[in-house]
Amino acid sequence: MAGSSKAGIKKGKAAGPVIGVFATGDPRIDEPSRRRARNIVGMAAEVIADRVKLPDGSKPRVVYSDLLVDGERQADLVARAFKDEQVEIIVCVPDTWAFPQLSLLSLLAHFPADTPLLLACGNSAPKPGVVFTHAANGALAQSGRLAHIIVGKWPDLGEKPQMSAATASEIEDWLMAAIARVGLKGKRVGIFGHDSMGMETALAHVIPTRNTFGLEISRIDMKLAADMVNKKAYDAKELAALRAWVDKHLGPRLEIKNKKQSQNFDQCLAMYLVVRGILADLDAIGGGFMSQLEWGSDRRGIPMGVADVMESLFNSTFDHRGRKPAMPFATEADVQGLLTMLGFTWLTGGNPPLFMDFRKVWEAWELRELAQSLNVQLAGNTLWEKRGIVDGDNSGSASLDWAGKPGAKPDELMKRVSMPLADENYFCGMGNSVTFVSPGGVEGIAGRIAYSTLSGKFSLVWDEAVTVDLPPR
Repeated sequence: MAGSSKAGIKKGKAAGPVIGVFATGDPRIDEPSRRRARNIVGMAAEVIADRVKLPDGSKPRVVYSDLLVDGERQADLVARAFKDEQVEIIVCVPDTWAFPQLSLLSLLAHFPADTPLLLACGNSAPKPGVVFTHAANGALAQSGRLAHIIVGKWPDLGEKPQMSAATASEIEDWLMAAIARVGLKGKRVGIFGHDSMGMETALAHVIPTRNTFGLEISRIDMKLAADMVNKKAYDAKELAALRAWVDKHLGPRLEIKNKKQSQNFDQCLAMYLVVRGILADLDAIGGGFMSQLEWGSDRRGIPMGVADVMESLFNSTFDHRGRKPAMPFATEADVQGLLTMLGFTWLTGGNPPLFMDFRKVWEAWELRELAQSLNVQLAGNTLWEKRGIVDGDNSGSASLDWAGKPGAKPDELMKRVSMPLADENYFCGMGNSVTFVSPGGVEGIAGRIAYSTLSGKFSLVWDEAVTVDLPPR
């Protein structure tokens, strides 16, 4: 072998994105100002390390360089150090003027053009890093490269300034977005079946998804899942433990009337174990499953159990084994819904998704008329009376976490969950659905990613939302 070496294969899951923090400098500035600039780098790195996290709750690696990038030589040294550390997200915290081309642009030349870049500075006057920030951003814009700017707040004077809480929060928000962007690249999701019920929203736009997000969509024939369930290709002891866990928490709220219905429900639980294993083999970070029509609704074949319980378990932060990361999982193989849930889960550091069907918008006047017809007395000052509501329902992918408020323990959440029999007219393979009513006061972002063939681009429609409590009637 002519000097080549074998690449080492590391087993286990890939680590999350690495964040690199540094500062540019001006070779003409005095030593106290240089010490202050280096201290700001260390301070920013510690703030970042303390605040950001990955969807599984772990912390990404944060590395920093206290070598100020005054010019090309320092740019090369810091860039090589960052590349050795596998840095994929770059944060520059300048406190003084610097020359953009000699410093920042020379460092960025070592990295791919889509590397997320944040320029964060205080609004300081003595040796204005804020001026460099805007000048550097202008130079980047002229070359067609995007960066993000945060002009925050930390003291103009002092050797060891601390950034304000508001500045730290802004940096955290941007970094969670950068982690989501970089973290999804090279990952994959597993989709069982095709576009459910022929809906455009469920189409797997494989190439646009690959080109936009760097995300692979592994398409899995449902015959594999059916065969593995029928062959009982799962751990029978674990299935018994999962069933016992559900029985313990739900009791009579699990609707089972005879032995056949009990067997159908066991098949639904077995689907969770089988699909979980297939996704683990793929090292997938999300999934989707098509129930209608062929899997559980077409009597020409052998209808299988409804996927509702499986989907809820994937999307939850717990199951019979205890706590686990939520795995975004789309009901009816709704790929664009899955992309939305993936993005939101990564953006929030692992919050479980609350998928729902957009059933009906109840305008405020409609609610008043309905209340009058039911002889329900209204207070007149509640949010839903003033603004109306969106009726969101779905028996599948809704995470069990949202049977309660954030932070609720699994035991408390499961007290609010029921599993009635599936509707035989729709799901003749039977099994059980999942139902609960989310409490009022849960705040979040409601949104959905969509793809347009006309533009060849994905778009996101979103807004702030909050759940509300309605009268019993």
